[in-house]
Amino acid sequence: MPSSKEFFKLDLKNKLILVRVDLNLPVVNGVVQDETRLQSVLPTIQEIIKKGGKVVLCSHFGRPNGEYNKKYSLKPLIEPLSKALNCPIVFSPTCIGPEAEELKNNLKEGQTLLLENLRFHKGEETNNKDFSEDLTLGIDYFVNDAFSCSHRRHSSTVGVTNFLPSFMGTHLEKEIKALEGVLNNPNKPVAAIIGGSKVSTKIDVINFLLKKMDIIIIGGAMANTFVAAKGLDVGKSLFEKECIDLAKELIEKSQNNNCNLILPTDFIVSKNLKKNAEYTTANFDSLPHNMMALDIGPKSIELINKNINNCKTILWNGPLGAFETYPFDKGTNKVASHVSSLTKQKKILSVAGGGDTVSALNNAKVLNDFSYVSTAGGAFLEWLEGKVLPGIEPIS
Repeated sequence: MPSSKEFFKLDLKNKLILVRVDLNLPVVNGVVQDETRLQSVLPTIQEIIKKGGKVVLCSHFGRPNGEYNKKYSLKPLIEPLSKALNCPIVFSPTCIGPEAEELKNNLKEGQTLLLENLRFHKGEETNNKDFSEDLTLGIDYFVNDAFSCSHRRHSSTVGVTNFLPSFMGTHLEKEIKALEGVLNNPNKPVAAIIGGSKVSTKIDVINFLLKKMDIIIIGGAMANTFVAAKGLDVGKSLFEKECIDLAKELIEKSQNNNCNLILPTDFIVSKNLKKNAEYTTANFDSLPHNMMALDIGPKSIELINKNINNCKTILWNGPLGAFETYPFDKGTNKVASHVSSLTKQKKILSVAGGGDTVSALNNAKVLNDFSYVSTAGGAFLEWLEGKVLPGIEPIS
């Protein structure tokens, strides 16, 4: 496997290195709201600069549908990038063509070149051969440090590897090691906490994890579908009627795989999903007809935390309730705090990932307490489904 360690053993002096990063950051009025993804790729960039290499950064931003749109320009990222790296950033208003080539050729040691949004060209998302080759002109090596984009068969993740010696970046390699450790070689017992709103988006994940986990804990609105699968009334709660049979199958498979599938035993229910709404607690088998289950209840929290106490490894994907709205964040917060506490005591290894998961842990103020947190969304889920990611395959 062409690891980052192998890459950094090379003579990088005056070499041009194309680095695929994920700078698809939340930007409001030109101001970056969350620099988590930016910070994650700094080690790779800084090490290349330290070894005398010249960095050419490429990334997408938003969905401009293959044409220029000022709203999706990477230009606003020049200042935060320069500040984070403590080095000058040269910006190319296009990612391919004569101007980009000239800027590459004139790049000085210690400088970093940021190419404009890859998705301003249709060739990026279609993995066009000519576009891929144009991206690599004048480049000596390619480094993929964007795990979060590696589930896409695009020019900047797959196509360019046909033209350049290609390697993993520090962040991408760290991410893969963390996930492989949880799935393939965990300290047991190992549990997965799977939440979110829809069973349909997590079926493949749960099916794969049933063979890997000792315990799977189900939360969020998707738990309502499992309650309905038991033939019980879920009131006005969100659930997927078309997935009831699938939920039944998953319950049966968990028994066949000797995996303990834990469902909520009680819920926080309310007539309204709004801040400070009135609520009450109801057991899973007696949900009020006129109310919605919006969070797991105190008995469920106690049950989940008790089972976590017996584990050595925890994998978390998806919130356990409507965490964006107080007071329906309590379930997620209390379980997250418990995992955080056990992690800090070095009693467990905790790995979490997915966009909503990161937001939920941030809301619980424990994001930095977990052993590893992935900023990837779709790529994280596909990895949990046991799939080989297109962007990882060429460099593994």
